[in-house]
Amino acid sequence: MQKNSRFWNHLFNGKATMTQKISALALLVHDYDEAIAYYTEILGFVLLEDTRLNEEKRWVRVAPKGSETALLLAKASTSEQETFIGNQSGGRVFLFLQTDDFWRDYRAYKVRGVDFREEPREETYGTVAVFEDIYGNVWDLVQLRA
Repeated sequence: MQKNSRFWNHLFNGKATMTQKISALALLVHDYDEAIAYYTEILGFVLLEDTRLNEEKRWVRVAPKGSETALLLAKASTSEQETFIGNQSGGRVFLFLQTDDFWRDYRAYKVRGVDFREEPREETYGTVAVFEDIYGNVWDLVQLRA
């Protein structure tokens, strides 16, 4: 796509740049309370919001402490959505949980029963281990090299 400066200036109200960020990622779950318990009690995330929207739907956001990006826990509402719980990325690593102390978090997660698929390993970018959450979503726990 070719950049047309007149188009972009009009689109952004004359501002040359705009600020964007990903605020949340929707994560399909079976049950709100089960998911909240796992992400807060097992992974140590913070419950940012739990708002009832109607009889069946809630707006639930959790995030690691200090993170700008949250997980929006979205209860599957159709049979098709149910089939994607735990497999939103086709079996590949889906989420990357960056830590400032890999071994602290790895040991804590092991004690809490987190299912690691492999032993920790050293890569050129840092220390990493792959784990699965309560639904089977695949995560990297990673501490980047300084």
